[in-house]
Amino acid sequence: MLSDDKAIVLFSGGQDSATCLAWALDRFAHVETLGFDYGQRHAIELTCRDTLRDTMVDQNPQWRDRLGMDHTLDLAVLGQISETALTREAAIEMTESGLPSTFVPGRNLLFLSFAATLAVRRNARHIVTGVCETDYSGYPDCRDDTIKALQVALNLGMETRFVLHTPLMWRDKAQTWQLAEEIGGADLVALINHESHSCYLGDRLHLHEWGYGCGTCPACELRAKGWASYVNA
Repeated sequence: MLSDDKAIVLFSGGQDSATCLAWALDRFAHVETLGFDYGQRHAIELTCRDTLRDTMVDQNPQWRDRLGMDHTLDLAVLGQISETALTREAAIEMTESGLPSTFVPGRNLLFLSFAATLAVRRNARHIVTGVCETDYSGYPDCRDDTIKALQVALNLGMETRFVLHTPLMWRDKAQTWQLAEEIGGADLVALINHESHSCYLGDRLHLHEWGYGCGTCPACELRAKGWASYVNA
């Protein structure tokens, strides 16, 4: 039987996954993190993860005993077979399919499948991901229906009883900032603001009131809009 006290958090180093990590640490006795290096243009996000993990437990010592191992999986093959603006030097734009060029087909399906495989080895029943269909770019693998269907498939295919948690599914970016504040106060908000990374172009040179980024890619625009709504609420 998988432990009901253990969780695996898909942790990219971005705003959403950092908020989900805090959410999980607030709920589960043991939490491990999982990141993926898939040849993304913004691979700098992976370098933010250690600072986020370390500072979260400094801010909340109760979490120190709950935060376990960090895992990073090499999924370079995904970048090799994907022709997208996140894995190639290509324009960020809408495509003829109606999906943005930043959509990496199968990405979240693969991430969650690997997370489930790891969860079996780590004896964790709960898997937490920051996917959302309220404020998102139209990615079909971020939808609630997709996640529910995948949970059924994983449990059938692995003879388990995983629970896939999506705490941000029905929250916009302003509400995601608000959730961080509710969990960890102003210190957690400031940490996620300064140390997480969302920019698709990997820009860590330009600091804005909402964090680092180019300021023009869709991820930056969404983050900036959410921050403005949050601070002006």
